[in-house]
Amino acid sequence: MQFFTRENDSLLFRQDGETVLVSPWGADSLRVRSTILRDFDDQSAALLPQPAVPVTIHIDSQNPRHATLQNGRITADLYVQEWGNALRITYRNQNGKILLQEIPNGGALALKARHFKALPGGSFRLKASFTSNPEEKLYGMGQYQQEIMNLKGCNLELAHRNSQASIPFYVSSLGYGFLWHNAAIGEVHFGRNTTEWIAEATRQLDYWITAGDTPAQIEEAYAQATGKVPMMPEYGLGFWQCKLRYYNQEQVLQVAGNTKRGTSR
Repeated sequence: MQFFTRENDSLLFRQDGETVLVSPWGADSLRVRSTILRDFDDQSAALLPQPAVPVTIHIDSQNPRHATLQNGRITADLYVQEWGNALRITYRNQNGKILLQEIPNGGALALKARHFKALPGGSFRLKASFTSNPEEKLYGMGQYQQEIMNLKGCNLELAHRNSQASIPFYVSSLGYGFLWHNAAIGEVHFGRNTTEWIAEATRQLDYWITAGDTPAQIEEAYAQATGKVPMMPEYGLGFWQCKLRYYNQEQVLQVAGNTKRGTSR
């Protein structure tokens, strides 16, 4: 049985209606997508097109259940488990150290690392599950109303609210960065046993992962993949007036008048 094929510079897996595509996406970085009974959506919510990079793809001729794709510092190790032919992906750095790993299928438990539950209209409720290193420290994810820096053990809503900016990207103390490339409302659970990403309604799984020896290298790769912030134009470097809200036109005019006279408050 053939599980893997090479498609240009990407590695493709097909089994039981699922298609998984692992592609290089910038230096030392990979984009991973999965669909059920449909083609991939090539639109991108955040990731920018990247120049081609040299990759090494190996499909084991002696063991058709095993294949790898290496892009610089990161290697995706794909293995088809014998129970149920479920695919499990492991990400390693250039020294062979495990950075991140999908959950196993659990034998008779028939767990799924990529679980799609069909919804009316053709979309899915998606849950992606990874094993968790309890010693790992996680930083990032945007702005939440909490005083916790290391996010290990936290449950976070993936949604924007007043005073909450959800940016589903984190940097790990193990030496990798991870972007949940999905604009759906959902949740992430950074548990001690598993890490679970949930999208309430989506058409495909999509995430990006990069490896780096330092946080600076990881942040640089993220900036290259998603875009760098341009320099603030000169006209924006002057006085800024900030206020929660204005109740009527009279108040707006009063503030404008005070600003012009140099007495704004």
